[in-house]
Amino acid sequence: MSATKPKAGSSGRANAPSAAALKCRRKFLRFFPGGFRDETYIDWERAYKWEAHERWEESLGRAEFRRLLGDGEFKEAAARAVRVEQSSRYSMLFSFEKMALRDAVKTEAGARTFTEGLYDYLHGSGSLENRFNKWTEAVAALPRRQTRVLTWPMVTVWGFIAQPETHIFLKPMVTRAAALAYGFDFQYRSRPNWETYNNLLQFAETVRRDQSTLRPRDMIDIQSFIWVQGSGEYAE
Repeated sequence: MSATKPKAGSSGRANAPSAAALKCRRKFLRFFPGGFRDETYIDWERAYKWEAHERWEESLGRAEFRRLLGDGEFKEAAARAVRVEQSSRYSMLFSFEKMALRDAVKTEAGARTFTEGLYDYLHGSGSLENRFNKWTEAVAALPRRQTRVLTWPMVTVWGFIAQPETHIFLKPMVTRAAALAYGFDFQYRSRPNWETYNNLLQFAETVRRDQSTLRPRDMIDIQSFIWVQGSGEYAE
């Protein structure tokens, strides 16, 4: 009996990583020979992001977040979110974004818009697309003094910290450079929107599939892999 031809999506060559994907893997392994279990990788890239997630679970896990909102403690919930992000060894937001957020949540109305919008994004019902769009609208509605609040890092950092199994963080310049190196057609637009974020999730899934032998655990590993490809910190 003749062999059955592999189907696309099975273990045949249709799923083989591209030459660009393999080149990106080689670059990652030059810096971290042990892959995602490499001690230096964990120290430089993973540990502080996972620690931020653990702090989030301690201070703004679902039940506690819901309690704060139910008690009308919007400013306290916003303050906890800000503290979690800013207590990281390396903050993922730019200084102007942090200042803009602090200004936006000083008022009761701003804190309520931010925290209720974020809770619904993380824990609400409905599709991810609808929740993302509503969350983007909430960030856009925050009070603004001098600098803009609606940026890709501001929109994506909270989901990444709170739910790293689901959400990924977008730094535009680094991600665009990484996608170019990877040969992925990243459909980027500067104003946060669902189409770009969904395309980023597709990029993340492509990386997860191509680099499966490195055993990525979650979006922290995927985002870190992307960071290594596009960041000047890892220029060769």
